[in-house]
Amino acid sequence: MYDSLFQSLYDVFNNYIHLEEDIELIYRAYLFSREKHQGQMRRSGEPYITHPVAVAIILAHLGAGPNTLAAALLHDVVEDTEVTFDDLTKLFGEDIATLVDGVTKLSKLAFITEPSQADNHQKMLIAMAKDIRVILIKIADRLHNIRTLESMPSDRQVRIAQETLEIYAPIAHKLGLFVIKAELEDRSLKYTEPNRYFEVSRLIQSKKDEREKNIENIIENINELFAENGLHSYEIKGRIKNIFSIYKKMYVNERSFEDIYDLLAIRVIVDKVEECYQALGIIHANFTPIPRRFKDYIAVPKPNLYQSLHTTVLSNDGTLFEVQIRTKQMDEVAEMGVAAHWAYKENKVYSKEKEQFEIAQKFKWYGELLKMSEDVDDSTVGSKEFVESVKGDILGANVYVFTPKGEVIELPKGATPIDFAYRIHSDVGNKMVGASVNNKIVTLDYELKTGDIITVRTSKNSFGPSDSWLKIAKSNHARHKIKAFLNKRNADTLLLQGKDILERELSTQKLVTDFNDEFVKKNFSKQAIKSVDDLYIEIAKNNISAKTIAAKLTGQEIDKDFYLHKQMEKATRNLKATSETGVIVEGLTNPQIKLANCCLPIPGDEIMGYVSKQGGLVVHTTNCPNNSSLDLSRKIEVYWAEKIDRKFPALLKIVGRSTPNFLFSVVTAINASNVPVAEMNSQATQSLETTVRLKILVENLPQLEKLIVNIKKISDVYSVERDYR
Repeated sequence: MYDSLFQSLYDVFNNYIHLEEDIELIYRAYLFSREKHQGQMRRSGEPYITHPVAVAIILAHLGAGPNTLAAALLHDVVEDTEVTFDDLTKLFGEDIATLVDGVTKLSKLAFITEPSQADNHQKMLIAMAKDIRVILIKIADRLHNIRTLESMPSDRQVRIAQETLEIYAPIAHKLGLFVIKAELEDRSLKYTEPNRYFEVSRLIQSKKDEREKNIENIIENINELFAENGLHSYEIKGRIKNIFSIYKKMYVNERSFEDIYDLLAIRVIVDKVEECYQALGIIHANFTPIPRRFKDYIAVPKPNLYQSLHTTVLSNDGTLFEVQIRTKQMDEVAEMGVAAHWAYKENKVYSKEKEQFEIAQKFKWYGELLKMSEDVDDSTVGSKEFVESVKGDILGANVYVFTPKGEVIELPKGATPIDFAYRIHSDVGNKMVGASVNNKIVTLDYELKTGDIITVRTSKNSFGPSDSWLKIAKSNHARHKIKAFLNKRNADTLLLQGKDILERELSTQKLVTDFNDEFVKKNFSKQAIKSVDDLYIEIAKNNISAKTIAAKLTGQEIDKDFYLHKQMEKATRNLKATSETGVIVEGLTNPQIKLANCCLPIPGDEIMGYVSKQGGLVVHTTNCPNNSSLDLSRKIEVYWAEKIDRKFPALLKIVGRSTPNFLFSVVTAINASNVPVAEMNSQATQSLETTVRLKILVENLPQLEKLIVNIKKISDVYSVERDYR
């Protein structure tokens, strides 16, 4: 009945699709695609129709429904033939046409190619999907392309393989498609780093027989142990880790091939959750577990729903191997990820909305994606924001916008055209006089939305940014560039102000001392000040005291004890008692909240609330040393407010070499960061080390981390770490 090509697809989907109308739909899509691609050939010399059929077969192995398989067969007809979106809608319905349109738009995206933008690419691909099936079709499309990459020119091989590693493999991982992810990685590595690919492959093959024998012996041993302990219903599989995974451990993590513990992996599949732990107990009782190598992803699943017990053990003959233990259902999710929940079932009434809802219920990150998508304008390129999972890398939502050329730019939530202009180039921002969004003129404080296409209007005669732009810009990058421009433009004014301040100080001290650039370099090179003019500017900006310069000119040293005393007085004046904690408890408008003294949480820390016996709420960091002693039943969820107008105490412990200037250097670095000091004590040891403990006031975690980085730059400092009581 069918030709051999369609039969190869039919043989796969016929395992779960049996309704005649569904089969007829898929076959119509195949015939239409074959007709429209007639005469088109792939670089390999095969008829082009072989590609969409191969993509559909990949999706059929994932249990894709009829509409998805039809869309896979049709996914290139709009881009490569005269067929239009309206044609597909009339012939196959709106759902299939929309899927094809989504894949087509995704294919046309021009992505920024810097390695640092890889995360943006991943998020943007998800954000572009109006429907999760679009992403799955695109991943299947990329998988077949990477399988047939040898026919491409070498430069395109590398570009496509690199994009696959940066974009598609991580997305497959995010969706839990681990088998596809591993194949994408291995095949891509062969083109991006062929020498290392073949080196790892050679190492794997060099003792292949020995490893396979080891796996057989281990499985036989485990079978005997399970039988002795009454565990009968299970399945055991053995495998060797994929090439890319070993490559990362060897060349990224700099480990030798022999030191890779989980090179051999045994997978135990049982019927019930309790049998997972029973199997684990048997294995740990008969093999030597490697410390810190046990992970319980059953109790705490990964954001992509992956569940399994992982442990690495040592056999009696000295062989190290990893054991993964899970149920059949967990194994299905581990192999197919989101597709395990999305797989087509004929006895289930299908609707895109219901499917999206069910996936959102299981994937928290996808639920957030659906919420964000409600704000996307349908007249744009159809993108929607991608939000990392709750345990992912990003704490808040981002906005993804386009340049007129189709490049994707990631900006913070609430970003404006000013942020966009400076992300393109600082010169574009400095010469900006206006902006258009989606071909409509907007004000500079317009809040950009995902999918917006921004055009920046510039002028050579522009006066440049004003101080008000600092309040409009939301990104640190833009604010930094604006400040740099304003400082440069105001340099002459600052220079005159600084010169006047210094001359008045010298006059007060009745000093008539001339100095030059050499004097400045000799005394202030550590502050990156190289000229007299630079020095005047730093004086005007209050970064350098005129008294310090006067002391240098007369050869006097500043009384460091007096200086420290003054700094402590200044810090004490900055202390301000407030009952505002900046912590929010959902459902409560005026809760009694206290920040724990043991860990002193600050905005940016992961936090948890603990209901005290007195009825108040104490907020701890999630890594507080005292958490293990708290009653779990009293813990509740809390989170930081978006805008907090206060400073928070934090403790620092600084250890360094005992020198006369050590304490002075530390305090100077702190004051240069504009961070008040509330308490300070230092203690010297017989080993010529000084330990300084500080209580400082900071706005948030990024400010504290920046301060730590600055303190670490001091040559005499050995370590800086956050302290706890």
